[in-house]
Amino acid sequence: MIQSVDPGVRRDDKPNMTASIRFFTFAAPSRFYALAGALIPWLWGLTLALAAAGLYIGFFVAPTDATQGDAYRIIFIHVPAAWMSMLLYLVMAGWAALGWAFNTRLASMVARAIAPTGALFTFIALWTGSFWGKPTWGTWWVWDARLTSELILLFLYLGFIALVEAIDDQRRADHAGALLAVIGAVNIPIIYFSVRWWNTLHQGATISTTAAPKMASTMLTAMLLMTFAFWAYSFAVVFTRARAVVLEREKHTEWALDQCQGVSRARSAP
Repeated sequence: MIQSVDPGVRRDDKPNMTASIRFFTFAAPSRFYALAGALIPWLWGLTLALAAAGLYIGFFVAPTDATQGDAYRIIFIHVPAAWMSMLLYLVMAGWAALGWAFNTRLASMVARAIAPTGALFTFIALWTGSFWGKPTWGTWWVWDARLTSELILLFLYLGFIALVEAIDDQRRADHAGALLAVIGAVNIPIIYFSVRWWNTLHQGATISTTAAPKMASTMLTAMLLMTFAFWAYSFAVVFTRARAVVLEREKHTEWALDQCQGVSRARSAP
């Protein structure tokens, strides 16, 4: 049987996929690896520029606090680190849950890459908080609701890292880590609202979306610059670590082997 063919239409015509923007373009590990590699140098440059500006304004331009003196300047590191510790946990839990629900390899890899950076910021928040608490409260540590819940957050990060590394089967490890991360996410609102729910030594929020800032404009500028610097640092480090995880998991694929061989040739070159 002979079928008629419209001369204006070719059988091999296909939709022009390159002309449309696909949401999952960089969901493939190989594409993510290339994109992250291109962004990392820019993110490190942005981190250094923002951190230098934020630290200069915070330690040399911002006025001395009338009550706490110069001891308050630790907030320019402490507060952004505390913000990042909570935000990164939610992002980690979100990626882990996405990988668990849809079996997306890259999502689980990104969750693993986020965990050490989140743990670092949590430790920095606790450490700088102790330095701030000594002159303010007269002690390095109290079992305050905010401090205790932040310490639990550090244990959740460390538990996630230990759990996914302890299980040899990668899929089972990702699922177990996702379960822990999702359950642990309940601790984030406890940290944030602890100063409202309980009578704590820790002061309330200095910056709010519903009220004017309770600090001088130079103080606010320094804090925001340091927050953006920590954002850029997080992206740079997470992308770097995620690229390593991607190469490790995709080591049997052709593109990953090509990348490893290219790195080896570059290192052996005179």
